[in-house]
Amino acid sequence: MKINQHKKLLLAVCALSAFSAGSMAATSSSQQNVLTATEVKEGWKLLFDGKTLDGWHLFQHPDAKPSWIVQDGTITVDLRTSGVQHGDLTSDAEFENYELAFEWKTTVDGNSGVFINVQENPENQLAWQTGPEYQLLGPEHIDNKKPAKNPGCLYGYSAQLTQTSVHEQGQWNQSVIKQNKGGVAFYLNGNLTAKVDLASQKWKDWVSQSNFKSFADFGKATKGHIVLQEWTSPVAFRNIKIKEL
Repeated sequence: MKINQHKKLLLAVCALSAFSAGSMAATSSSQQNVLTATEVKEGWKLLFDGKTLDGWHLFQHPDAKPSWIVQDGTITVDLRTSGVQHGDLTSDAEFENYELAFEWKTTVDGNSGVFINVQENPENQLAWQTGPEYQLLGPEHIDNKKPAKNPGCLYGYSAQLTQTSVHEQGQWNQSVIKQNKGGVAFYLNGNLTAKVDLASQKWKDWVSQSNFKSFADFGKATKGHIVLQEWTSPVAFRNIKIKEL
């Protein structure tokens, strides 16, 4: 029993080390966190400049020093840091009709997410109480056994529309969120993985029977903040960009 526990601890430490090392190696290129001339012409804007957290703040704590940091051209979170405020990282701006693209990676059993249409108000102290979640998972997380909680899913709503795997640990995944007039589509590594109309009766019926039914504002807004989740695992983001439609 003690030997197995020791092995598990060693694997966890190795996984975290591989995640950190991979982040450093993979983000050294000067081509990250920049827009091409074509993207600029098309109206894309960076939400992360690769150097600072300008344009972001901690959810419900705009003046606090966050646990989120910029490291080697990525936005990442240090779960072990003390003397800071832990929580989700929130865009200063609100967005309505847009296409959001970003790259992400986590540990082999990592768990995180990106929330959309989040309402930052006194009535809702947690981002997930209002914002539907784009699920982020490592390939060995237990939620991979739950179809509606797989990576690229709208958390809890339905299984992936196109079966899509995340890349191996240390490699970056590409995600896209499109929202237009309440219609939302999620993409993972080039495939459509979730689709919903937030104004539809189908969505309203699902919410009324879900674990979110007690939260009056959940999934109702079609405009709000974009939020990066701090949960139980290291996670890193880069090349976060948006085009308003």
